[in-house]
Amino acid sequence: MMNKEFERMQRLNMLKSMCFQDSALYCWTFENDNGRNPLISKAKTYADKWSDMMSKNIGLLLWGEVGTGKTFFAACIANALVENCVSVKMTNFSTILNDLFYENDKNQYIDRLNNHSLLIIDDLGIERDTEYALEQVYNIIDARYKSNKPLIVTTNLTITEIKNPVDTAHKRIYDRVLEMCVPVKFDGENFRTQKADFKMEFAKNLFNTEE
Repeated sequence: MMNKEFERMQRLNMLKSMCFQDSALYCWTFENDNGRNPLISKAKTYADKWSDMMSKNIGLLLWGEVGTGKTFFAACIANALVENCVSVKMTNFSTILNDLFYENDKNQYIDRLNNHSLLIIDDLGIERDTEYALEQVYNIIDARYKSNKPLIVTTNLTITEIKNPVDTAHKRIYDRVLEMCVPVKFDGENFRTQKADFKMEFAKNLFNTEE
């Protein structure tokens, strides 16, 4: 019994290290949610219904302003699935593009991403608008589409910008994303600004200073 539990913990540790590049995200879980984001229940539903999401290839497009909880939402799903020994990869487009630049076999790199049951990619739209970057982003999205596995994407773009891209290169990418992912709008308070304001107020009181 102890051996089975030990093996399970080893597998969980391996899956978490494969999923997250930043260990700080290990604690971005439903249990650690502060209850201020009403959309988090949708994340829990997605994780709870994972077998249906996987079989029907249903992904999510999390869109909205900076700091509204999109990445936390996605990380909660990732952690919940990893706890159930599901293979998840959470990364961002900047990291992918940097990796691909130094990768000798780009197709093999993309295949490794698609080995995971769920792929989560942060920050669609912040990548460089070069022909090379847009082509690689399309290749990543298109390969995921062909894998018939779910994709979760976060973006600060509006749904209007996504549905009305500026050119053909962006249209190819956004059309694929919209075909694969159900849009979920984040329009709440900016939690990062709130945290910064709290720290500033705390420091002012602590040091008895004025702005």
